[in-house]
Amino acid sequence: MQIKINDMLRDYIEPLTEAEHSALERSLLAEGCRDALVLWDDVLVDGHNRYAICQKHGIPFKVTQNTSFKSMEDVMLWMIDNHLGRRSVSDFQRGVLALRKKDILAQRAEEDNARIQAEDASIAPPEPEAEAAPAPKVRTSREDIARAARLSSNTISQIEKIQKTATPELVEAVRAGTISINAAATVASLPDADQVAAVAGGKKFLQQAAREIREQRAASRPPKAPKAVPEGEGEAEGGHSGAPWDGPSEVEQLRLEVAQLKDKNAALRAENAELRERIATLVDAS
Repeated sequence: MQIKINDMLRDYIEPLTEAEHSALERSLLAEGCRDALVLWDDVLVDGHNRYAICQKHGIPFKVTQNTSFKSMEDVMLWMIDNHLGRRSVSDFQRGVLALRKKDILAQRAEEDNARIQAEDASIAPPEPEAEAAPAPKVRTSREDIARAARLSSNTISQIEKIQKTATPELVEAVRAGTISINAAATVASLPDADQVAAVAGGKKFLQQAAREIREQRAASRPPKAPKAVPEGEGEAEGGHSGAPWDGPSEVEQLRLEVAQLKDKNAALRAENAELRERIATLVDAS
């Protein structure tokens, strides 16, 4: 059988690092290819690295057919579940895979609902007492995805942010373990040029950039409103029973908060400009 390589399936899962590929090659040369390659008809689904190494060195291998696949989405879901079960997959990779699974299931649910509505519109309406069978629930909430990836919901949110706003350089730093998911999600809030410069500064500078961004955010939070004083507890010590002072009005309080936020915004802009200058200095010196 002539095995076919689908480029999309080959690149769907995170590629091996050079060290991982070298370790796999040594293992295959020493022990042979013990696990069968998985095919969908004549398309290779699982074992792209093993197949390439076996072809290179003439190592015999076995194949097995998975007859449960009905579509390319079935293949992708199987690949995702297969890799989520492996210990060697990093937290970031598991999160990315789980989010891909979420997208596929959500798209399927939309297509199924549209198909059901179209079918219902083409037939006579059911009797009033007849109840339609509820559609099966597709588990695509953040909690479900986090559970499948064995991660927290907060970590899934951070990975989503990295996917949406991080530059390729920052994403690669997360994959390589140079920066944590938490810190990368924070640095991803910077403009692209600043993200690239931060990555170029190395691990310590990435950590420093994330720390300074968190400090800026903490400083920009508006102060908590003072607790209301219960009636009768605001009397003066001398026993005066006059009406207690209620403090500034709501409008005055809002004006005060706006003024404070403007001051903090100006301070943050200055700190951001200083941070950029420090990034540029460190990059030039490296």
